Amino acid sequence: MADKKQDERKNTKKQGDISKAGVKPDADASKDEQVGFHKGSLSTLAKERQELARILQIVEQLMQMHIAALKDLGVDLEKEAKEMIQEKEPPKKPEKPIEDML
Repeated sequence: MADKKQDERKNTKKQGDISKAGVKPDADASKDEQVGFHKGSLSTLAKERQELARILQIVEQLMQMHIAALKDLGVDLEKEAKEMIQEKEPPKKPEKPIEDML
C-alpha cells in the first residue's frame, strides 16, 4: 500500500514538471530534437494565426455588407447605437458586499 502511494507521488511530481514554454521537457531528447520540436510548433501556430486572420477578414466583410444593406433600407445605425448607450442603465450596486456573498 505504501509503495503504491510512493508511485503516485512520483507520477504527480513528473506531471507537474513543466518548462517555461509550457511543454514537458524530454530528458532523453537531444538539443537538436528539442529545437526541431519547438520550430515545428511555431510553424504550426503561425499557420493557425494566418487562418484566424483570414476568418476575421471574412467576418468583417460580411458585417460591412449587412451594414451597407441596412443603410440602403434607411436604418440609421449611428443613431440607434447612441440611443442604446443612453438607455443603458448604470450597473446596480450589490445590496451586500461580495465578501458576505462568499
